[in-house]
Amino acid sequence: MTETQLRKQITDLVAQFHRVRSSNQVSISGKTPVRYAGRIFDENEIQAAVEASLDFWLTEARFARQFQTDLATKIGVKYALLVNSGSSANLLALSALTSPLLKDRRLKPGDEVITVAAGFPTTINPIIQNNLVPVFVDVDITTYNIDVEQIEEAIGPKTKAIFIAHTLGNPFNLDKVMEIVSRHNLFLIEDNCDALGSIYKGKNTGSFGHMATHSFYPAHHITLGEGGAVATSDKTLFRIVQSLKDWGRDCNCGPGENNCCGKRFSKQHGDLPHGYDHKYVYSHIGYNLKATDIQAAIGVEQLKKLDQFCKARRNNYKLWKEGFKKFEEFFILPEATDGSDPAWFAFPVTIAKDVGFTRTQLTNYLDENLIETRNLFGGNLLRQPAYKDIEYRIVGELKNTDRIMEDTFFLGTYPGIGSKEIDYTMDIIKKFLTCRV
Repeated sequence: MTETQLRKQITDLVAQFHRVRSSNQVSISGKTPVRYAGRIFDENEIQAAVEASLDFWLTEARFARQFQTDLATKIGVKYALLVNSGSSANLLALSALTSPLLKDRRLKPGDEVITVAAGFPTTINPIIQNNLVPVFVDVDITTYNIDVEQIEEAIGPKTKAIFIAHTLGNPFNLDKVMEIVSRHNLFLIEDNCDALGSIYKGKNTGSFGHMATHSFYPAHHITLGEGGAVATSDKTLFRIVQSLKDWGRDCNCGPGENNCCGKRFSKQHGDLPHGYDHKYVYSHIGYNLKATDIQAAIGVEQLKKLDQFCKARRNNYKLWKEGFKKFEEFFILPEATDGSDPAWFAFPVTIAKDVGFTRTQLTNYLDENLIETRNLFGGNLLRQPAYKDIEYRIVGELKNTDRIMEDTFFLGTYPGIGSKEIDYTMDIIKKFLTCRV
């Protein structure tokens, strides 16, 4: 048998294996957990992973190049760089703003970055890790995004950037934010980790800011297991992120490549000897945050399914909204930002005031009935132990942020659930309310 014939045989067996395994998976209400998120895949992802394994290149190669090209095209930007996680994507994007290649615009220690405390730690952590000062603005309940009316008040002489997420897939008010960014000459990083496929006024989120970050953890819109990406249309920022993710190298050769610039041994770099090997010249203090080609191969197949995944998420959001409207005196329900069409990461719910029960009581009851929930990540992150001694500034009061910390949770919208699971959950919530109200 030839190698091509063997690969075909292996590919066919992988498909057969997947069909056998998946045929035994049956969902039973009350016995099968209603997950808030999970992996959705078929034989194509497994076949792609095996194909990359047979190549045994392991580090980034043909699948990584394809995934980056496909992702950039899907988002509507010029460049996308695959990295090992969404957290790394956030670190790279924010760190890129400190690069000397940005000259007078580079961020320096003590400069300020506007953000929110109601979110996930890895949006804030890179600000702190780069010796910058986060400036916290409150959020709006129903959209769960930054209160754009407070941004102007937050801007001071040291403000250089805005770094915020499209919370749970719901785009923030990009018209207002982009106008502020333009008028004050600020950088904008969109944390698009929960919002791949979300639309704002006909355009993909992740294509508005100077950079956008993405996560491919299994809970997200597509998954590579682990993985993330930085997207941008700015050639200089692309070059900086490329360097930072690859030990800080000045060379842009990929793994196994040599002399892409044609001047590997003929350039002058800083105080190094003339002609010093360009593959070992470092222009940034960087990291190794590369992914593997096996992950990228899975991503190529997952990205083909993004539109259908997002369609399912939008439909599940509608089903949750219809179900909760029967009990809306007990809950504050989410609303899409004006002009947006979110590919919802989840369905957030806030307990109304003075209804006779707490979030914890409800989420415990749901958990007892095999229904997963999650809080809106870290709540007010400034109340978390890790942030006790950081330097920061607050604009006004974080009343809604604190309210979210106390009263908000979310349910899943991922394609692994549908009307059966949502109807079951609403029946359990009805039982809970009947017993307590």
